Order: sequence, then structure tokens, then C-alpha cells
Amino acid sequence: MLLYTVLRTPLSLVGTRNVLGRSLHLTRRLCTAGQQSGEVPRDDPRFYHVTIAGGGMVGTAMACALGTHPMFEGKKILLLEAAPSKAYSDKLPEKYSNRVCSLNPGSVDFLKSIGAWDHMTRMRVKPFKRMQVWDACSNAMITFDRENLSKHIAHIVENDVTVIALNKVLESLKGDRVELRYKSRAVDVKVPKQGDQFSHPCVRIFLENGEEIHTQLLIGADGPNSSIRKMMNMNQMVWSYEQSAVVATLQLTEATDNNVAWQRFLPTGPVAMLPLSDTHSSLVWSTTHEEAKKLLLLPEDQFVDAINNAFWQESKRHSVVDSASQLMEQALSFILPSSGGSSVRQLPPYVIASDEESRAMFPLSLGHSTHYVKSRLALIGDAAHRVHPLAGLGVNLGFGDVACLRDLLVDAVQDGQDLGALDHLLEYESKRQKHIVPIMATIDGLKRLFSTDAVPAVLLRSLGLQATNAMKPVKDYFVQGASL
Repeated sequence: MLLYTVLRTPLSLVGTRNVLGRSLHLTRRLCTAGQQSGEVPRDDPRFYHVTIAGGGMVGTAMACALGTHPMFEGKKILLLEAAPSKAYSDKLPEKYSNRVCSLNPGSVDFLKSIGAWDHMTRMRVKPFKRMQVWDACSNAMITFDRENLSKHIAHIVENDVTVIALNKVLESLKGDRVELRYKSRAVDVKVPKQGDQFSHPCVRIFLENGEEIHTQLLIGADGPNSSIRKMMNMNQMVWSYEQSAVVATLQLTEATDNNVAWQRFLPTGPVAMLPLSDTHSSLVWSTTHEEAKKLLLLPEDQFVDAINNAFWQESKRHSVVDSASQLMEQALSFILPSSGGSSVRQLPPYVIASDEESRAMFPLSLGHSTHYVKSRLALIGDAAHRVHPLAGLGVNLGFGDVACLRDLLVDAVQDGQDLGALDHLLEYESKRQKHIVPIMATIDGLKRLFSTDAVPAVLLRSLGLQATNAMKPVKDYFVQGASL
């Protein structure tokens, strides 16, 4: 797919490594000592070792990851947030938020490492051990479960809970480790050119209020419409899916363990029901813009009926697909008798109501920056990549960016390197693109494969689901691979 062509390796440094290596020591001295013309000394209030633009979940996590690491003790870290200051409280509203994320084990381990996870578990998180995905146009399905493993598949967490927890960690770091500035938006960025690294070794950031900041490394974490990415002329590939996601908080007919995440592929897009508690679940329904608008305007009883129909109503079936699926199941039962050819099919819970004013919609698109780094600049999270929500990987990929970049910056500090040097920034780009691009291609391919009721496509995906579902090692590999 075309997505794979955006993967860049650091070939541009071939033949220049020696030159860069000889210049690194001098560049470090100029950016930290402040004794030559044109540079800002490190004790100047305008100077920061790392500046992060964007105080959302990923940007705040980046500030916490650096601020909590002992190797960054004594380093100056600045977090710029365009929005005004906001008070955060442990006391959550009784009603659940309609924006949630599915945090996989890799993200949970990262949040534990920075001290945020304990705050989150004291508020509210909902783990699930099983996920059932099935096709509306056939009898094919696939299940993922962690019943025999030590960890859950993932935890469903409201975005507000994650933000509050991260800001609690940030509050403990303010002053000594991290400085947070609200109502601070970068309007221009000047990065020294290759030949100008000696006299101006730092990035110069010009804020909306006229202030100027100097930093060794600027990290753009300002979302899919990143102004940092645009100011640095970093190209982005964008593809609109011509779809919107409808979200809402759902009330179930009766209390259950509710530890299963449900996803059904309809010809118009996937619909998912994610557990929030024993009595509530979160809806994420991807469909056409027109259908999404209609769903928002439906009376409450009709909206609930539409949700139950999306999970329960039989769709048009094809005899060719049904016959082929039956033969495949018989073949798998013979070849892999321990698998039984298929998993036990569970039935999703019925929905009785949705929380008042919880319905909302937002457009869906794919976005990918052709480069994640430049000299003294790195992009993380949605500023670098954006995926369809069908796999629930969006913020997980962002937290993966943070963990990877943090580890490489820690190595740079240990080796006495300049934090803005291209060597370790290109290593970050290479590692993350090798992980993210195949995931993006897979998600995009699945979205297109399942967004049709054409017989050849239905047959292909049905047989593929059945075969994959019968091979537990393959399924475990998918679960593990998505957690990195």
C-alpha cells in the first residue's frame, strides 16, 4: 500500500556522520555554556533543555515522562498549553464521559512508570478480558481473550480520567522539574540551519504574547492539525474516510460482569460497545456522515432501537459465503481439532437507554507525517500520525511515541549528547515508523475490506476471520504486537 512508501530511514546521514560527530561537542558547548556570540546561556530564563508544545494527553505524558526520570534531574522542561488554566479534581461527575480510550498493557505499563496509573485506578477504569468481533454479512467471527494470561486485554478509561491523572503527576513536578504555561501558543519557530548550529544552536520559539523561548529540543504534541508541523513545513499525508464516529454513553438492561468488548462490522462501518461498568458501556459507531447526523437527531427510543439493531439484526447473507464458511469450519475442526473450528459465540447485552446529552459525532480520517523529526524537532502522537478508531490504538501509539523518545533522550543524556542532535532523533523516527506504518496499513486495509457487502470481499474476510480465530498463537501475537 502507499502507506509503506512514507517510511523513511536515516539514509540522509550517510557520509555525514563523521562531520556531525565532530560538531556535536562544539554544538553542546554552545547550547549549554552560553559563552559565544548569539547563544542563550543555560541560566537565562528564556532557555529550556526541552520544550513541549501541546498539553493534551500525549504532550502532558511527555512532560511527565521526562520530569519523573532521574537522568533529567536539573534539566529545564517547559510545557506550552494554548488553553487557559483548568482546575482538576479527583471527584468525577456521576455520569460517564462520552470520550474514552482503550489502554492496552503497554500503555498501562508506561502510565505506571510515570506514576499516573495509581491515580487512575483510584478514580475509575474498567478492564476487559475478552473481545468479540464479528461480521454482519456472514457467520464469521474472531475472539481475543486473556483468561489464561496474567494481564487484561485492555482497560477502558475515560479521557478525562487520564488527563486528571497526568496533571496530578505534573503538579508534583512543577517548579523543580517542569514548568507549565497556559495560554501560550507558538506562532513562529526558527530552527538553526546546518551551517548555523555554531552561533545559534537552539530553537527559537516565538509566542503569541511576544515572548521568545530558546530550547535544545522542541517536541510537537499539538494534535492532528499541528501548528508546529505546519510551521516546520513537514508534509502530511491525509485521507478522509468520509465517515463520522458517533459516541454515546449507554445504559444496559441489567447489571452484568460486563467484561467483554463488542465490535460488529456493518457494511457502513464498525460499531463497538466498550464496557465502562457493570451497568454502562461506551458506544463508538463509525458510519457515513449522513447516517451519523440522523443518529444524533433520533428520539431517545429510536436511537436505542438503532443501537440494538446494529448489534442484533440479521443483515443480507449470501449462500455462497455461508457454504464456504461451513466447509472452512469443518476443515479447521479436522486440521486443528483442539480449536473446535471456532470459538464460543456470546451474545452482546441489550441497551435500554443512553445518558442525556452524551451523543456526539466527529469526523474520521487517516493522517501521517512523512517525517517525524528534523534537527532539534520531534513530533509525537496525533501530530505525527492518526488512525481509524476501529482498533482502539490512537492514544496507545502516542504513549508508545513518548516511551520511545524518552528512552532515547535518556540515553543521549547518559552519553553526554546534545538533546537536539539528529542521531537519536532519527533513531526515534525509524523505530516508531517501523512499528506504526504497518499498523496503519493493516487498520486501513481492514476498514476498506469490511466496508462493503460485495460477495468476493465478504467471502475473503469471512474465511480469513475463521482461519485466524482457529489459531490461538496467531491471535496472541496480534494482541502482543499491538501493545508495544
